[in-house]
Amino acid sequence: MCGRYSLTTDLGELTQRFEFDGDWDAFERRYNIAPTQDVLTVVGGESRRGGYMRWGLIPSWAKDKSMSSRMINARAETVAEKPSFRNALRHRRCLILADGYYEWQKIGRQQRIPMRIVMRSGEPFAFAGLWETWRDPQGEVIPSCTIITTSASDLLRSIHDRMPVILPHDLEDFWLDGSIDDPAALGSVLTPYDDEAMEAYEVSALVNSVANDGPEVLERVIPVRFDYAANHHAAH
Repeated sequence: MCGRYSLTTDLGELTQRFEFDGDWDAFERRYNIAPTQDVLTVVGGESRRGGYMRWGLIPSWAKDKSMSSRMINARAETVAEKPSFRNALRHRRCLILADGYYEWQKIGRQQRIPMRIVMRSGEPFAFAGLWETWRDPQGEVIPSCTIITTSASDLLRSIHDRMPVILPHDLEDFWLDGSIDDPAALGSVLTPYDDEAMEAYEVSALVNSVANDGPEVLERVIPVRFDYAANHHAAH
C-alpha cells in the first residue's frame, strides 16, 4: 500500500516537468502527505490541467464521504473489475505528483522502521491515479483520487510486498489519453518501476505523526538495531 508521501519540489519545476496550468495560490511544499488531505493532481484533455483533489476516492454513488479513508489505494490486479474503480479506470485517470513516498519495514516482531523511497536522480514523479467527483447533500462537489498499487519490485520487496505504480515519463501521455478506454491496455502499464532508478533509505519516527510536516521528516538516519532476543537471553 501507499499511505504517506511527499511533494517538496519547486512549483515552477513541477509545471514545466508535467506540462500543466492552474491557479496555484494553494500550492505549498509538503513533506508528509496523509490520506484525506488535498493533493496535487494532473488530468488530461485538450491540455493538461493541475488541481487539488482529496486523497481517498469517493465513488459517485457513495452515501457519504467517509468511504474516502478506505479508498486511498486501488490494486492493479483488480482495478478493472471493482465497482468503485472500473469506470474511473476507463474514463477518469490522473497523475498524482510526488517526489518520494514512505513505507514501514517490519524488523522482527516488534519494530516497524520508516523508509523513504525516491528516485536516485532526485526528480519528481507521477503515481498512476484515478479520480471521481462526488456531490454532498449541500451541493458541494468534492473531487477525489486514489493511487494504484502493484506488487513490489525486487529492490522494495524486503520493505513491503506492495508499491505504488509510478509511471515512466514516456507513459504519462498514454495514461491521460481520454481516447484509450481498454482495461487490458491500461492494465499493461501498471507494473513495478525500474529498480535501478530508485533508492530507499531510513528516516526517523517523525513521519509516523501527520502533525510533522517539515524538512526534518526527509532526513536520513543511521540505522541502529536493538536485538531484543539476544539481549533478553544475555540478561538471563
